[in-house]
Amino acid sequence: MPLHQGQQKPDTDRHSVNPFYGEANPVSGMVEAPPKHRLPDGPLPPTTALQLVHDELMLDGNSRLNLATFVTTWMEPQAGILMAECRDKNMIDKDEYPRTAELERRCVSMLADLWNAPDPSAAVGCSTTGSSEACMLAGMALKRRWSKRNADRYPGARPNLVMGVNVQVCWEKFCNFWEVEARQVPMEGDRFHLDPEAAAGLCDENTIGVVGILGSTFDGSYEPIADLCAALDRLQERTGLDIPVHVDGASGAMVAPFIDEDLVWDFRLPRVSSINTSGHKYGLVYPGVGWALWRTAEELPEELVFRVNYLGGDMPTFALNFSRPGAQVVAQYYTFLRLGREGFRAVQQTTRDVARALAERVDCLGDFRLITRGDELPVFAFTTAPEVTTYDVFDVSRRMRENGWLLPAYTFPENRQDLSVLRVVCRNGFSSDLADLFIEDLSRLLPELRRQPHPLTHDKEAATSFHH
Repeated sequence: MPLHQGQQKPDTDRHSVNPFYGEANPVSGMVEAPPKHRLPDGPLPPTTALQLVHDELMLDGNSRLNLATFVTTWMEPQAGILMAECRDKNMIDKDEYPRTAELERRCVSMLADLWNAPDPSAAVGCSTTGSSEACMLAGMALKRRWSKRNADRYPGARPNLVMGVNVQVCWEKFCNFWEVEARQVPMEGDRFHLDPEAAAGLCDENTIGVVGILGSTFDGSYEPIADLCAALDRLQERTGLDIPVHVDGASGAMVAPFIDEDLVWDFRLPRVSSINTSGHKYGLVYPGVGWALWRTAEELPEELVFRVNYLGGDMPTFALNFSRPGAQVVAQYYTFLRLGREGFRAVQQTTRDVARALAERVDCLGDFRLITRGDELPVFAFTTAPEVTTYDVFDVSRRMRENGWLLPAYTFPENRQDLSVLRVVCRNGFSSDLADLFIEDLSRLLPELRRQPHPLTHDKEAATSFHH
């Protein structure tokens, strides 16, 4: 055992103390109420700050009972451990965190293989903060490729993008931000998404691309991507116009490959130029990750890729955001590794089974008419039956909220504004037991709703906080 002598010179050194260490003034934390809308004058004890924030968050809704959101609300504890280990890693610092960057690269390769890229090693892609950013990047690539093909006319000619009126709002944002005309195919009758021939009819020499939705947020239905590509093939034969397709697979791109294997919608269709998905939806990861992939490097114009000399390394990057945590990308790789194809197939099939069974039980109540049945996305929409006049879908949404259920009610867009529906999104973690509780609560409310003299929700805009 070594022997040590005591300090031989005056003790002038001190520990460097972080102000976050310990409680600054325990008494002040008990008697002084901090302001809500400006910085407090001094620090609070960490336990006090924790309790204040925790207590306020208790008034939020229960995310597991939120039937409006597509976003993942449950992951395994092991994923949480990995995310906690990586939440301080900046995803953009690929030179500093090369293993995190490698996991991102592997995820892109796995998705390219899953979506049947002709040569998965030649496909290019990146992670994003979600599908909205991924859609923006895909739209930028479409516009830049169009402008290069039409350099003699652009910027004089105004580009346009063709899509169904049912697209997620991020596409309207893209058109607004990047000065592209949005040409939308309206709904007609019981068709609640894009019609392939109508979409082809809106295309001209200024069309940068057509967006197909694999899983509409309005009702959970798949748009017919193969039929859309066929219609554009016929358009090219007649006119020479070669219009690329982007598939917005925010949800369906992580469902169809596993339980709709015979559905051809992806890179097997030569006209499909790019695909996006949300890792934080049916990719089964907590919010904060999306993916954008292009068939080949040629589909993504090189001038859109920035090569940054950052922290001593050459780093190609294509993103609207710069700094963001690596935790969600690591969680995505964990989920891919953990489940594999068979695991994903089991999860998504179970989720669809719950959705279809619950839709049938809603149908059997007699008060409602199903719009969709949960047999594409694990999502279904329903409205009140024609003979129901004492209440409407907004009354149902309001009353179900009293039991903790966040059940969105909303009106369809132009041409079908006469149709208002309720929508149920079934996610991993929404079990058949929870479905039982949902149908019990809904059934319990019906006698009271039937006794109403008329629908009671006057302000339909305020009836639900749900917006597409």
